[in-house]
Amino acid sequence: MTQEASLHIAPAVQAALDAGRPVVALESTLISHGLPAPTNLETARGLEAVVREHGATPATIAILHGQIRVGLDDAALRTLTTEPVRKLSRRDLAAAVVQEAHGATTVAATMWIAHRVGIRVFATGGIGGVHRGAGETWDVSADLPELAQTPVLVVCAGAKSLLDLPKTREYLETWGVPVLGYGTAELPAFYTPHSGLSVDARVDTPAQAAAIARTHWALGGRGLLVTVPVPPDQALAAQAAEDALAQAVAEAETQGIGGARLTPFVLARVKDLTGGESLRANVALLLNNTAVAAQIACALAS
Repeated sequence: MTQEASLHIAPAVQAALDAGRPVVALESTLISHGLPAPTNLETARGLEAVVREHGATPATIAILHGQIRVGLDDAALRTLTTEPVRKLSRRDLAAAVVQEAHGATTVAATMWIAHRVGIRVFATGGIGGVHRGAGETWDVSADLPELAQTPVLVVCAGAKSLLDLPKTREYLETWGVPVLGYGTAELPAFYTPHSGLSVDARVDTPAQAAAIARTHWALGGRGLLVTVPVPPDQALAAQAAEDALAQAVAEAETQGIGGARLTPFVLARVKDLTGGESLRANVALLLNNTAVAAQIACALAS
């Protein structure tokens, strides 16, 4: 397969890029691995609608039949919910292309593809990071080194709560990834707005975030994070979230679940343990992050 044949940019996305209009990249693992049906398809459609409502063009990224797709139609979104789909980090892209597989892209893979086609803003739920017990397992998400080397602004609700947040924060600092708090001076903790960890700078408007991003890139910087707290009325109580996460992580360890299977397992168990409250929080923060990302993309394009 040729390089040209392995990449397809949707006409609406290409037209926006050519005209310098704002585009927001969206990942696809949340569709195939992060959210249960039918919430996954409803949310995928909802995220694209939010981007459009705020004046930008959505570009959900995935691999279908071995072709990297930047911008998906509704049939492609449905395919990600109904057929076997691989979970793809950056290392997995070549094999999926050559083997003509379906694949959903993680934060790392989505960032790399977005940068390749010229998209500078990407919205997700939570990034990967340093896993608990990484001192023994060396389990560190590929999202972190991707942020250190790929110049894309990622809007998220912090790192996923099952991770070691202090160590994740230290990694980002070591590798020069600015962490901005959108309307907050504290790093959000995914399901809850509080982690006890500080951000590098607070921003209160899309224009402020866009100005820092432009200057960061002009100075030779690479990736940066804009972290947005989960909407207060959808946040989980901190102790309840931590108790559910601790139980889910312990169950995963007992069952020998790790690697790419760990996050989907933990998210599903936390949903059950919280009576569905974590799923509602997850969807709410995804929609909120996406709205902020679209506004920042518009500020960058203006």
